[in-house]
Amino acid sequence: MPEVIIVIFAILILLILASCVKIVPQATAYILERLGGYQATWEVGLHIKLPLIDKVAKKVLLKEQVADFAPQSVITKDNVTMKIDTVVFFQITDPKLYAYGVENPIMAVENLTATTLRNIIGDLELDDTLTSRETINTKMRTILDEATDPWGIKINRVELKNIIPPVAIQDAMEKQMKAERERRESIINAEGQKKSAILVAEGKKQSAVLEAEGEKLAAILRAEAKKEAMIREAEGEAEAIYQIQKARAEGIRYLKEADPTTAVLQLRSMEAFEKAADGKATKIIIPSEIQGIAGLAKSLTEVVKED
Repeated sequence: MPEVIIVIFAILILLILASCVKIVPQATAYILERLGGYQATWEVGLHIKLPLIDKVAKKVLLKEQVADFAPQSVITKDNVTMKIDTVVFFQITDPKLYAYGVENPIMAVENLTATTLRNIIGDLELDDTLTSRETINTKMRTILDEATDPWGIKINRVELKNIIPPVAIQDAMEKQMKAERERRESIINAEGQKKSAILVAEGKKQSAVLEAEGEKLAAILRAEAKKEAMIREAEGEAEAIYQIQKARAEGIRYLKEADPTTAVLQLRSMEAFEKAADGKATKIIIPSEIQGIAGLAKSLTEVVKED
């Protein structure tokens, strides 16, 4: 029996000693209290506490956390009531202040976010609220970061997740957006028609220019062709005159080489006169020389016949 009691006592001692050994994981801190008062902050690693005297009062997560708060009702400067849903990104930088600074720190941050949001939105009108999200986010982050420093909390970022205006405002906004879309559509259609008319006019202008250039080119080609024909005709006539003159020159040369007598020359003149007489003239004046030549030609003819 005493042996059993000893074994049980030994097991209890081992369990107590085992409970005094603590391993702190990464991105976590333990707040250690001794006899109800703050003793130390345990960081990552192996730690041993005194049994029955020390205790781990709080485990603090050091990672960046996200708090998505319920939509808050706010009133703008122009008395429009709306709901805004906010998201706060924060991180615990001092576990001791976080543990002893304020009761329920997350709830405190939520209430502080709501009051800060009401103050900022109360200075803005509806249109400014809808178009100034970035400004509101920056102001809220600055104010919340300063207010939560005594709690060991750092506000990294604040985002307006959703802005919900009243139904009447939403209907008015939808009508306004519809009117704006219709206005833009009308402008786009007018611009399209304008561009189309400009393109048609440009096309007609280019067509007229091309047609005029074509007619001009055709006139130039016709003039060039006519000029070329006239040149060729003139060259032909010049060639004909040249050939005629050349033939006459050849005839004179041959005649000169033959050394004809005066009677022959007078006879050739008579033949030329006969060709001239074949024309349409009704009166012919014969010079005295030609008459003599005619008598000579007649005498030569008679002599030839007698022979």
